[in-house]
Amino acid sequence: MNPFKLLGISDDVVNAVKDLGFESPTPIQEQSIPVLLEGFNDFVGLAQTGTGKTAAFGLPLLELLDFKSNKPQALILCPTRELCMQIASDIRNFSKNISGASVVAVYGGANIMQQLREIRSGVQIVVATPGRMLDIIGRKAIDFSNVKYVVLDEADEMLNMGFQEDINDILSTTPDDKKTWLFSATMPPEVRRIAKNYMDSPIELTMGTKNTGNVNIEHEYYTVKARDKYAALKRIVDFNPDIFAVVFCKTKMDTQDVADHLIRDGYNADALHGDLSQQQRDKVMKRFRERSMQLLIATDVAARGIDVNNVTHVINYSLPDEIESYTHRSGRTGRAGKTGISICIVNTKEIGKIRQIEKIIGKKFTKADLPTGFDVCEKQLFALINKVHNVEVNEKQIEQYIPRIMEDFKDLSKEDVIKRFASLEFNRFLDYYKNAPDLNAAADERSDRGEGLNRPGFRADYTRMFINLGSVDDFTRGDLLSFVCNNGKISGKNIGKIDLKGVYSFFDVENEVVDTLFNNFKAIEFNGRNVRIEKSGEAESNKREGGRRDGGRREGGYGSRRSGGNSERRNSGERRNSGERRSGGGGDRRREGGNGSSGGFRDFSGRSREERSTPRREGGERRRRD
Repeated sequence: MNPFKLLGISDDVVNAVKDLGFESPTPIQEQSIPVLLEGFNDFVGLAQTGTGKTAAFGLPLLELLDFKSNKPQALILCPTRELCMQIASDIRNFSKNISGASVVAVYGGANIMQQLREIRSGVQIVVATPGRMLDIIGRKAIDFSNVKYVVLDEADEMLNMGFQEDINDILSTTPDDKKTWLFSATMPPEVRRIAKNYMDSPIELTMGTKNTGNVNIEHEYYTVKARDKYAALKRIVDFNPDIFAVVFCKTKMDTQDVADHLIRDGYNADALHGDLSQQQRDKVMKRFRERSMQLLIATDVAARGIDVNNVTHVINYSLPDEIESYTHRSGRTGRAGKTGISICIVNTKEIGKIRQIEKIIGKKFTKADLPTGFDVCEKQLFALINKVHNVEVNEKQIEQYIPRIMEDFKDLSKEDVIKRFASLEFNRFLDYYKNAPDLNAAADERSDRGEGLNRPGFRADYTRMFINLGSVDDFTRGDLLSFVCNNGKISGKNIGKIDLKGVYSFFDVENEVVDTLFNNFKAIEFNGRNVRIEKSGEAESNKREGGRRDGGRREGGYGSRRSGGNSERRNSGERRNSGERRSGGGGDRRREGGNGSSGGFRDFSGRSREERSTPRREGGERRRRD
């Protein structure tokens, strides 16, 4: 008999679970499902990210609810839109064989009117982020009087993000006799207080030791000088040819800068943070899930809800402000019983923080040395040889080309062919790493001062350029980089910093290719309109003379802010000040990135604090952080 059937799950749901490839329940599912199926108790489940918590509460809900009624009977609250969408998708998959089952995802950054229509059409399970849920409650568009179960998923993270007041307001609209199920990776005092305030003698289930990390994850740290962090990141990536990783930065600005530099250096990477529109975030996550992207550079908040299998590494480019967040970061790898590696790149001043993390997760870190240039070249060479050895040959398609190939190689011996083929990729790494320095910092070394003067990619021989394309054209910085390079016939190495705005953008380009860029952009169009590039000083001059950007909009309109001397339009409408309180309107709020910049990151941006901005009205609602 199917193991899920033995737990008390009905045939319809068991068959759906089997179709998803679930063969046996995880420990948290095995322990919690029988308890939750009774439906009589409040419940606290403590388990690490990636252990199957969604099924642990989702499957029992499908057994306990009345799907002949179209009124909301279960409310699931979670901290971010990505996690909200993931939970809703999973429960829809679990319930595909249940007639009349309806699940609605409610989150900021999406059309609220569409969400209201879905609720009015009938729903039993509502999955929501707190801010958007409050907006809908404020519109009196939902009735929770029939709610029997409330699930607080990732409760510790919701509190870290400042949702305590929102949770109080939402729960006050639900019946007193409901049952509350709380799931969390860690159990800080704030989560304990929720259990005390909203639950009546809850059953508590802990998988492993409280607040500990996943036993399938190895934890390593590398000690480098602050100015060498980016070089260390590249060396770690190069030493792991098959890496599929999430790289965590502290702020949105750092996240985008690291991603931009990796893209320019030829790595398959992109950024995920709160300043991206929902469409842009979906595009990035689709690429990552399909493994068409190797490195996802993310903030803590944006990465919540990333449920992607086979992530090999988590790299902490900067350590989190709150030590408990490390558990959530590392939980992106080693999921569903697989192994993974969590790496921290730290300077000597941060070793004490590593010791604090060790105490919380109950595991020791391994101090590792960054590989030498020779080590990287050797690893890449044999990775290439292994790939060639294991490649699947399409005999039917390649057969017609074999005679010509053999003819071209007739003057080469077997050894010559092998050496030349291997050198195609190997030479690139040999050239890059032939004089590679030792990046490992001695334990007693102090972090360098003035490291910003040596930041990668910074040169004085750049010209600041304006282009009349931006995020409203569905461009990311990576997209804009590709567009400029492909149409301007220049290399990504010629491009410096990119500032993506709303209806326009700025980018730095090496002086020696400015003329080439101008010549090649004389007749370029995008979506039927001419693309215009100018030197930024000329663009500012045109603006002062009354010139307007596309569609009659002036630079800096729509509630602009000053940043680095340029007016900047906010695309997402999110607040960036982590301490702000909710004040009316739609969407969700959240804290992202803390109050400081990542240690040592001034070697990219030259800036040392996170930007702040003011929300603007969009579509009749004020959006907070989600």
